[in-house]
Amino acid sequence: MSTVLFASVVRVRDGLPLSASTDFEQNKGVQEVKKHLKVLSKKLGHLPDRCTLKGVQYNIHFISSLGLGYMMICAENYPNVLAFCFLDELQREFITLYDTMRINIAVRPYSFIEFDNYIQKTKQRFNNPRSLKINLADMQTEIKLRPAHQLTMLDLGTVNGNVHANAAPRKGIAPNQRLEPVTLPGIVSCLLCVLCAALNLIRGFHAMENMFQDDEEEFNNVAVFFIGTAACLYQCYLLGCYSGRRNLKSFLMFGLVCLCNLYLHELRNTWQILFHVTVAAFATLQTRMRQPQGKAPDYNV
Repeated sequence: MSTVLFASVVRVRDGLPLSASTDFEQNKGVQEVKKHLKVLSKKLGHLPDRCTLKGVQYNIHFISSLGLGYMMICAENYPNVLAFCFLDELQREFITLYDTMRINIAVRPYSFIEFDNYIQKTKQRFNNPRSLKINLADMQTEIKLRPAHQLTMLDLGTVNGNVHANAAPRKGIAPNQRLEPVTLPGIVSCLLCVLCAALNLIRGFHAMENMFQDDEEEFNNVAVFFIGTAACLYQCYLLGCYSGRRNLKSFLMFGLVCLCNLYLHELRNTWQILFHVTVAAFATLQTRMRQPQGKAPDYNV
């Protein structure tokens, strides 16, 4: 059956999917081709602006322009001229609806998923060519003068659906993994950590004034105050930025704050110690709650 099966809009510079048709296609062949399409979406910046990857049952067509890529999966026998007319219509509508600034600052996948409504309507039209009323002459001429670049599985970086031997291995979460948006409690905990760091720093400088009177004892106090300052500031960092094993590190910082206050129990009253420990525990909880961003629910559409 000659049909358009799937379409998506991606950002060329990083392959971020902005919108896609949300059909729950169960066909394993289509799902496999979607994997190829994802790989291609990461390479759009290094490929010609009009390409085709032909398969046994399904073809991938895409065009790119103005920093955006428009991609589709269709049946093997679907006419090329109709495929590129379909992509051209998506392109004209998308750049009309969304401004460049909003596209450039998009962070989450499928930030423009509402565009799926237009994709679905256009799919229905192009899946019924007999009732489709468009002028194909211009596109036929354009394709004849400038044919689509034919991609191979080597361009995709795979052979027979498997990762090519020279392709880079997949890794886990990248070091620049984004975190979920910070919440109000998270902001409060960060400010409290900064306050505790400042209190430790002030007490540390005061202790330095007496360091020459009792070298060993005062030196130890100064060191512990400064260690407490560093632990509080590092908790702020863990809350605000992604880091490997950040939950473990945050728990270790909490333990370090507790040890510092235990050592300084003679210089602080119970309420001061309780305040520092509570702030550290609160920051540890907020760090654990602010997890790396997962894929959107429709990431695999």
